[in-house]
Amino acid sequence: MLYKQFFLPKLQLLYLGENYYLSGNFPRFSENNSLVDLVLQSTNFSGELPTSMGNLKSLQTLDSSNCQFSGSIPASLGNLKSLQALDLSDWLWISPIANSQDPCQFSGSIPASLGNLKSLQTLDLSDCQFSGSIPASLENLTQITTLNLDGNHFSGEIPNVFYNLRNLNFLYLASNNLSGQIPPSIGNLTNLHSLDVSQNQLEGANPSPVNEFSSLSYVGLGYNLLNGTIPSWLYTLPSLVELDLSHNKLIGHIGEFQFDSLEMIDLSMNELHGSIPTSIFELVNLSSLYVFSNNLNGVPETSVHSNSMLPNIESIDLSNNNISGIFSWNVGKNTLFYMNLSYNSISGFEMLPWSIMKILDLRSNLLQGPLPTPPNSIYFFLVSHNKLSGEISPLICKASYMNILDISHNNLSGMLPHCLGNFSKDLFVLNVRRNQFHGTIPQTFLKGNSIRTLDFNGNQLEGLVPRSLNICRELEVLDLGNNKINDMFPHYLGALPKLQILVLRSNHFHGHIGFSKIKSPFMSLRIIDLAHNDFEGDLPEMYLRSLKAVMNINEGNMTREYMGGSYYLNRVMTMRKLPYYQDSIMVTIKGSEIKFEKILNTFTTIDLSCNKFQGQIPDCIGNLNSLRGLNLSHNYLTGHIPLSFKILNVLESLDLSSNKLSGRIPQELTSLTFLEVLNLSQNHLTGFIPRGNQFEAFENYSYYGNPGLCGFPLSKRCTVDEVLKSS
Repeated sequence: MLYKQFFLPKLQLLYLGENYYLSGNFPRFSENNSLVDLVLQSTNFSGELPTSMGNLKSLQTLDSSNCQFSGSIPASLGNLKSLQALDLSDWLWISPIANSQDPCQFSGSIPASLGNLKSLQTLDLSDCQFSGSIPASLENLTQITTLNLDGNHFSGEIPNVFYNLRNLNFLYLASNNLSGQIPPSIGNLTNLHSLDVSQNQLEGANPSPVNEFSSLSYVGLGYNLLNGTIPSWLYTLPSLVELDLSHNKLIGHIGEFQFDSLEMIDLSMNELHGSIPTSIFELVNLSSLYVFSNNLNGVPETSVHSNSMLPNIESIDLSNNNISGIFSWNVGKNTLFYMNLSYNSISGFEMLPWSIMKILDLRSNLLQGPLPTPPNSIYFFLVSHNKLSGEISPLICKASYMNILDISHNNLSGMLPHCLGNFSKDLFVLNVRRNQFHGTIPQTFLKGNSIRTLDFNGNQLEGLVPRSLNICRELEVLDLGNNKINDMFPHYLGALPKLQILVLRSNHFHGHIGFSKIKSPFMSLRIIDLAHNDFEGDLPEMYLRSLKAVMNINEGNMTREYMGGSYYLNRVMTMRKLPYYQDSIMVTIKGSEIKFEKILNTFTTIDLSCNKFQGQIPDCIGNLNSLRGLNLSHNYLTGHIPLSFKILNVLESLDLSSNKLSGRIPQELTSLTFLEVLNLSQNHLTGFIPRGNQFEAFENYSYYGNPGLCGFPLSKRCTVDEVLKSS
């Protein structure tokens, strides 16, 4: 650690950087010193910068980046007239010391006295906690080449202080709370290489440069409120490599680019219209093109271009536009790995022999004809919500690296290729929902497979549930609903440790569910839909007792998230986590059939309705105190409503209608304050209807068909004896 007093008057260089275990505080500095370079970067020093640092009159470099310092910048640093580099930043690093990766704790405003540092060439205060306005005194830093204030809490307008900063090469003001317009003096920075003011609240039109930005290679204006058209000068920058105007309010057409230096264009999330300019295809260095979520239309004519157009393109995202027609871009044969054309009106797609294509997203278009066979290199193939027809070619099984195959919501028919269950050991989503497939479900699955979602809902599949599913140890979602499967209850699925969702509704399942030989079956199951089958016998009490995922959930200690996953895509030189697939489900709850486009990890429901179950409702259902929906309607259940239901304290929907239940409605159910929908109709219930809390809102239809009930909201009043019996 450093001593309280700095006693080395002749020391000129003190380099302690990257000594991760070195800790302590700054000493007090006297005026009698010769220190020129002080480098403490990536150490564990902490505390505040002492005012006595203003005594280091010979100091040229002060680097305390990635340390644990806190507090504000002392105004006395303005006395360091020889200082050329000041770095207090907290750029990303990995320390071997536990608890040493806290964000930079420097805070407060930048003292105006820093404007006195006439020799300063680098000022880096990025990724700290600084706030307030950017001081106008920075206009005095005429020698500065790098100004980096990224990742702080600066607010107010960017000061118009750049007229004299002719040497500035790098200006980074991103990820703050800056507002107002981009100052016109930025147009004077003729030596600028990088400009990044993204992720602020800047508005208005982009400034026009006074002189040409001949060296400008990076422009980052994304995630602001900029409006108007794309300024013409951005199309004429001879050195521009990356252009990010995403997430603004820009309108008009995309113009023609004059130079081919561009490697990345991001114009996504604006209000641009018209077609994609032909000059795009002449950008021989372009690797990334993102124009998703605009109002672009048409499909560009590419026949006039050579076979080698966009020879270096790696990723294309044109999703969420109005692009139509047949898409046949002959681009990136050996380089393209990501293409997203989803949510357009494309009617045809020419599959090219892309050798390294990994992600191809064609969802929600108007594609017709047979299913395109993806390249063998594909990882994610998403073509749901189109108008594809015909059979699946077995050639699809050559894509042995496939992770996601989603062909749901089309008009595909024929039999499913038997290889679909075992063609890829990396497959974790297979979704063929809402097509017209017939025959059986693929019967063979690879041992050690990665499958987590199998969705066969809404076809005409028949036969038995494959017993080989018991080796799908990663399986979380199994949806076999709305088919013609004729089988007994698949007890062996109870051994799957991660199964959360099981949908067997609207098939021909039959017989007693009974007991399981597995000690604790279905311990992760939280959404169960067996409705509209021919199950009979008693309700499966053993299984209901085993549903640990529906018991004692402490949502306060859970991270609420949707079921699905993510993939990493290198965009704008950062690794952004993007959603690739999210599970969906159709459930009958609160009296309506509802489609959940996303499934929260806290959602729970049990639907055993429309079967032939009989006997009493087991008391153990009361232990499922994290249950949101319970539907036991349209069976042959008898006996009383269990008092244990009072423990279902987050229950939102309870449907026991069309059974043979008798006795009174327990007054204790009024404690279910989350209950929104109650249906006890068409039973043999008697006595006084409870009053209080949610029961004040339920209407007649909750109780009709029970001639023995009386009291609000029914017109039948209770006798004194009925009231006394119910109290």
